[in-house]
Amino acid sequence: MGLMTFLRNRAGFIIIGFIGFAIVAFLLGDAINVGKPFWAESQRVVGTIDGESIDIEEFGKKVEQSQAQLQQQYGGGSNPQMQAMAVENVWNGEVANVLLNKEYNRLGLTVSSDELFDLLQGKNPSPLIVQYFGNPQTGQVDRAAVISSLKQQSQNPELKAQWDLLQEEIEKQALQEKYGNLIKNSLYVTSLEANDEYINRNKLASFNYVALDYASIADATLKLTDADFSAYYNENKKRFDNPVETRTFEYVTFSAEPTKEDSTAIRAQVNKLAADFKTAKNDSLFSAINSDVKVPYTYLTKGSLDPEVDSAVFSLPAGSFYGPVLSGNSFKLAKVVDSRFSPDSVKASHILIDAARAGGVDKAMKQADSLKTLIQNGASFATLAAQYSVDGSKDKGGDLGTFSRGQMVPEFENAAFNGKVGDLKVVRSQFGVHLIKIEKQVGSSKVVKLAYIEKNLAPSSKTRDAAYKKATSFLSQVKDNNFSAVAQKNGYTVAIADKVAASQGYAPGLDNPRPIIKDAYEAEAGEVLGQVYTMDNAFVVARLTQIRPKGILPLEAVKKDIEPLVRQEVKAKMLTEKMNSAVKGAANINQVAQKVAKPIVPVENIVFANPVVPGVGQENKLVGSVFGSQVAKVSAPVAGERGVYVFSVNAFSTPAPLANVFKLKETMLMSLTQRSLGSAFQALIAKSEIKDNRVKFY
Repeated sequence: MGLMTFLRNRAGFIIIGFIGFAIVAFLLGDAINVGKPFWAESQRVVGTIDGESIDIEEFGKKVEQSQAQLQQQYGGGSNPQMQAMAVENVWNGEVANVLLNKEYNRLGLTVSSDELFDLLQGKNPSPLIVQYFGNPQTGQVDRAAVISSLKQQSQNPELKAQWDLLQEEIEKQALQEKYGNLIKNSLYVTSLEANDEYINRNKLASFNYVALDYASIADATLKLTDADFSAYYNENKKRFDNPVETRTFEYVTFSAEPTKEDSTAIRAQVNKLAADFKTAKNDSLFSAINSDVKVPYTYLTKGSLDPEVDSAVFSLPAGSFYGPVLSGNSFKLAKVVDSRFSPDSVKASHILIDAARAGGVDKAMKQADSLKTLIQNGASFATLAAQYSVDGSKDKGGDLGTFSRGQMVPEFENAAFNGKVGDLKVVRSQFGVHLIKIEKQVGSSKVVKLAYIEKNLAPSSKTRDAAYKKATSFLSQVKDNNFSAVAQKNGYTVAIADKVAASQGYAPGLDNPRPIIKDAYEAEAGEVLGQVYTMDNAFVVARLTQIRPKGILPLEAVKKDIEPLVRQEVKAKMLTEKMNSAVKGAANINQVAQKVAKPIVPVENIVFANPVVPGVGQENKLVGSVFGSQVAKVSAPVAGERGVYVFSVNAFSTPAPLANVFKLKETMLMSLTQRSLGSAFQALIAKSEIKDNRVKFY
């Protein structure tokens, strides 16, 4: 009501102000970027790193490439978690490129033309050159192949583009190695540090202690005050430095999992499908059309399928029918088309002919047959591959190395695994026409060829509609301050997604959290997010409960989290007072034990570097105090992790002098070196100004 009144009273000023702003924006847009208002640029920037803007278009291309690599690495289709991982990988790469390049320039680090020549084709090749041109068995680089490939750049734009990328990566690795060596050479370990390390790991302490456990004071008997919280917060402020902004939201999930009725209906559909599948004339086409999960129509090795299906089909003869069987969340059906024994892996070479360049598939097939005849008459396969093949293996004489089933396209795989060593085979695939030479076949295992159908157990539209109706009804009832109350009234469970970062690809209990996270970063604390979110088999309504900004968090933001620690601190003060009274006037640890009516606990052979007390756990303060104490002296109370302790040292066992200081220094330096580059990079990030806008785009 107040807002509407304000708008009516100020409407004229608001309209005039907006028009004025639009004119200024338009003029500035002309000055900055003709035809574009200045805010359009900000919509293209995924982030800034020390003043350098990262354009969303270029960033997006890199994300797509990273996602494709992840799919190839892990298999399966894309999902929100995989996309989030790709976005994170690319962003980290951009941050590293900008910050490290600035550091290289500041330090004057470069890769000279002579160094680059050596890395590409000299005596000290880059690991990437070894990877692409090295012999897998010997690690020796074929320099002739490298030089030949470099010479062909002028005639092959695609090859030149690949070399440009490879050279850029080689230079990047060389600079990083120089930077790492620079940091490494700045590190050292003194003899004093080495001796301290030796003593900390070998000096033994034996002591007796008396303990008053925190558990001896019931939580219900304590009433924590604001002063208690403030005291703990002020003493531990550095613990509350939040490295990145996070948000916490609560949510209610409305399940749309298949009901019994859905399962019955799907089973009836699958039974009909099975009957049709048994009589289908084209098994592979029928399975491809009807299966929710695409399994290649080729020979499969044991372990490729769901375990229950796998064990069944590998024991069935060719011509058998399996299913329908409900396993996991889907019905499975299969026809065993064939079974045989086949090599486990194959080593092969090929010459790939591009049908388009050859003037059509027929001409490409004829060219492959001609090359086959030449090789059969004594011509060198490797020489012809270098001359006629159009893929990267040409520089290795067509060598594809050794591969197992599932790594090549079906046409290529069938030819390589079904032939004999020494065979030359011509096959056509989606990449062109291949002339394949089978070099070697290793092992022998049973394989089966299946026509396979998998039908997912999915909810019906009626089930999904009912769940969505519940979710929308709940969303219409809740306000910013009654979310939990309305949920409780309706018998719904409220879940929490705590401290979620803007770029995070996961949240507990949610299979597709990115839309919620994006909206949470546009909302105010306490606000109900204004839509129903769709998951795989559920709908979600959410409310943003807390914003934790980057930097030192205020007491209000951490009060709930630190309550157990504050309670322990209060208990520690109470028990310390009790222990102080017991220690006062006590000549030995026995008298302290008598006063507090607690037993004396003996501890033998504790080392400083491993502060674990048997039967208690890790007690850093207690063990640290022991090694700083004198023998037979009753200590002051020590507030540890589990309770308050008073101890008395019985003896220290000092180790023999360090025999080889140099070796220990070397070991310690190696450990420092392994952490140094990462630590240096984190220091660069801490000193830089980085603005991350990824949540606006992903």
